[in-house]
Amino acid sequence: MSELIRRTAAELSGLLSSGEVSAVEVTQAHLDRIAQVDGDVHAFLHVAGEQALAEAAAVDTARKAGEQLGALAGVPIAVKDVMTTQGLPTTAGSKMLEGWIPPYDATVVRRLKEARLVTLGKTNMDEFAMGSSTEHSAYGATHNPWDLDRIPGGSGGGSSAALAAFEAPLATGTDTGGSIRQPASVTGTVGVKPTYGAVSRYGLIALASSLDQAGPCARTVLDTALLHEVMAGHDPLDSTSLTDGYPDVVAAAKAGATEGIAGLKIGVIRELHGGDGGYQAGVMARFDESLALLTKAGAEIVEVSCPSFTAALAAYYLILPSEASSNLAKFDAMRYGLRVGPAGVEAPSAEQVMAATRAAGFGDEVKRRIILGTYALSSGYYDAYYGSAQKVRTLIQRDFAAAFGQADVLVSPTSPTTAFKLGAKLDDPLSMYLQDVATIPANLAGVPGMSLPSGLADEDGLPAGIQLLAPAQADDRLYRVGAALESLLVESWGGPFLAKNTLEAMK
Repeated sequence: MSELIRRTAAELSGLLSSGEVSAVEVTQAHLDRIAQVDGDVHAFLHVAGEQALAEAAAVDTARKAGEQLGALAGVPIAVKDVMTTQGLPTTAGSKMLEGWIPPYDATVVRRLKEARLVTLGKTNMDEFAMGSSTEHSAYGATHNPWDLDRIPGGSGGGSSAALAAFEAPLATGTDTGGSIRQPASVTGTVGVKPTYGAVSRYGLIALASSLDQAGPCARTVLDTALLHEVMAGHDPLDSTSLTDGYPDVVAAAKAGATEGIAGLKIGVIRELHGGDGGYQAGVMARFDESLALLTKAGAEIVEVSCPSFTAALAAYYLILPSEASSNLAKFDAMRYGLRVGPAGVEAPSAEQVMAATRAAGFGDEVKRRIILGTYALSSGYYDAYYGSAQKVRTLIQRDFAAAFGQADVLVSPTSPTTAFKLGAKLDDPLSMYLQDVATIPANLAGVPGMSLPSGLADEDGLPAGIQLLAPAQADDRLYRVGAALESLLVESWGGPFLAKNTLEAMK
């Protein structure tokens, strides 16, 4: 196994810039790793081997010619299959889009190409990003590299598993209610949901437009910051794109690692501190240890209360299905994607073809949410359900504003538990939804959030995560505190976290 796959993106950037290794060598090492382990992990839906090597060779040629290149030029990346990629299949994990090859790139993908990152392929995900385990993919479940019998989180489990399995040093994700942060938590990686509007949604296959946010995934805070810098920025093609407020997240990460966080106030959210008994003991133990390290580093720990957070899960599961039922209405068998004719009907109507196609093309979880959303938006129920959920959303935004008046950043466990067994929650949707109880409030309010590893839970030796939350457009605070805490944790562990990964058995 090449040692190149264990290098961070920042380290690979230095090796590439100095000429010690070529982009082709780095890319080939990761393609070899994918060939070696992805049959067991199933992180990728499509591997673009020839294209990746061609992109890497072009970077090497440009570098030899003296062309000015970005910091991540030549570094490989895995792309979540919800982002349109010109010339590569994009399915959103659904049979509805099986075989679809988009004629254009999502803005995020275009920016990756402009920065000369090398696309390794497209990663597996829950169908249309609906799920917390990547078991709802129409193309089979992804497995957690820490324990192949467990889930890698969702909906972006393919991206998080690719990182934890050392198949890619960087990956993209999307986060509608925790789909970047929760997978990061259960795989021992780092994931960030930026401020809503900080990263363009153009070219993302929409789930819930007011909640969806693309973001960076990596194995270290600095690597995540380097990718965040590439992805973020105003986009005139996205009407919700911010026109300002893009702090220097790379500088913040470097400052956190070197200058520390003395004097900062860290707010512990009372409602997300496990008092109801729903949090695994080992997850809480690692969280409390992280708080102790932050205190030792000179931060002040305060408790804050956000009472409306107790209603966030219920509000989310009215707002998201409502928006999803609207967004997925375009998959009607008339314009693109799957088309299935009803059995035994010689000259079917458009309505009959649409019904047969949606029945065949959508999985159970997607159908469940479409039905729920359509009901919530129906005449006579709109105000009672969707309207009430939006009022709760306003209360959550107000609670965040009050909490940030008392603390610079807020913290909680990212997920109540470590990775559960594959199949353990498939017959209990509510139990699955509860995995996102701590991450959902950030999406409802549009504030940025980060998950980074807090250690291994005592009960099962699996990763737990700590979540950091900052005010809107203050993403740099996440990186400063995250990098500082990461340095303290790595020192306490005696080395990089993923070096303890049980994937060693898959060499």
